[in-house]
Amino acid sequence: MRTNLADWLWNCARALLAALLLVTSAHAATPPVVVIPLKGAIGPASADFVVRSLARAADEHAQLAVLELDTPGGLDLSMRSIIQAILASPVPVATFIAPSGARAASAGTYITYASHIAAMAPGTNIGAASPVQLGMGGPEREPTGASKSASGAEAQSTETRKQMQDAAAYIRGLAQLRGRNVQWGERAVREAVALSATEALEQKVIDLTAADIPDLLAKLDGRHVTTASGAHVLATKNAPLVVLQPDWRSRFLATITDPSVALILMMIGMYGLFFEFANPGMVLPGVAGAICLLVGLFALQLLPINFVGLGLIVLGLGFLVAEMFLPTFGSLGIGGVIAFAIGALMLIDTDVPGFGVPIGVVVGLALFTALFVFTVSGVALKARRRPVVSGGEAMLGSVGVMLTRDDAAHDPASGWARVQGERWRVRPARPDALPVEGVRVRVISRHGLTLTVEPLDVDRDIGRS
Repeated sequence: MRTNLADWLWNCARALLAALLLVTSAHAATPPVVVIPLKGAIGPASADFVVRSLARAADEHAQLAVLELDTPGGLDLSMRSIIQAILASPVPVATFIAPSGARAASAGTYITYASHIAAMAPGTNIGAASPVQLGMGGPEREPTGASKSASGAEAQSTETRKQMQDAAAYIRGLAQLRGRNVQWGERAVREAVALSATEALEQKVIDLTAADIPDLLAKLDGRHVTTASGAHVLATKNAPLVVLQPDWRSRFLATITDPSVALILMMIGMYGLFFEFANPGMVLPGVAGAICLLVGLFALQLLPINFVGLGLIVLGLGFLVAEMFLPTFGSLGIGGVIAFAIGALMLIDTDVPGFGVPIGVVVGLALFTALFVFTVSGVALKARRRPVVSGGEAMLGSVGVMLTRDDAAHDPASGWARVQGERWRVRPARPDALPVEGVRVRVISRHGLTLTVEPLDVDRDIGRS
């Protein structure tokens, strides 16, 4: 009886262990789901992060990449880089507008339309995708809305109409590719309309709604998706999650592509090079200035900048540097501060939130630069007014004491005096008026190793003592 019980327990343990191994191996064999959080304004840094994350998902053979989206919009070039990566991705991409309270405005609408699967959490919204919010640049900024009149449309510039047509055609093509609502996509571009999650599902702008990522994966389990690499069947119900976070490269790129940081880097670079050229051999200002200037220019070339604004900034800094060397009594300095401030306000050619230079930063930089320049100019002016303390010119105005006069046979119009602790041959300023021994004299000129002196009268002597 005991033997049978022991055998039964042993068989149960073996069966339980085999089941655990089977479940573990099945779970390990399930391809992972990669989650890519994308929050805030879409710019060069976020585009680089998403593109590299999708490439990593493909390398790790993930079955799905979930783009967790919450954005007010972004730059047109950055948005198109993300969309191109999604369209070319062999891994299905699901854009999930989450958590509750999030939005996919402007560039986020295009990204949602381009994704293989579009989903929203309750309490989120999508839309307002006009070119004004896309940061496409252009000479004019105009309000958009459903109440545009025909006369207002006719008054639009050719550049604005071209941008509007391009944006509408772009979202129309994405909607046709993914089988989504084409008419509403065009309205989101032309009229800047928006929808809640429930309305977006009813109008077939998105595919489904979900409370969170686990709920989304449960609803996507068994769904058929076609990507650039072919057809896929998702098995996401119990798939392992891999949440990617921005690495040091993405964080560094996000920092330097902030317009305020790029402007400060460029200023530091120009002043560093100025100090190096003004004081050759210091090395550190030149090295730091060159690095900051190149990094700042690299960041600016990734941003939609106004070249007139950049030119005004460079011109203003040039005026401020020239103020240190030219006696303009502040004219160049004041002009430089004004040119710098106007250029900084004009520098970024977009109205996208998060990509402007705050007025406070501009005012602070302008005031600091003006204070620095005028302080340096004042110190330089004082230095110019000081008497020379080295070289031959330093002897002029020095006071000494007569030591001896040469004898008549040698040169009765010359003698020797002690000036600045040294013996010098001296001659009188007036012929036959050489001071006698012990008289204080002042140097009025120098010719080689001979000084021309004059007696120091009593009043001046008393005044200098």
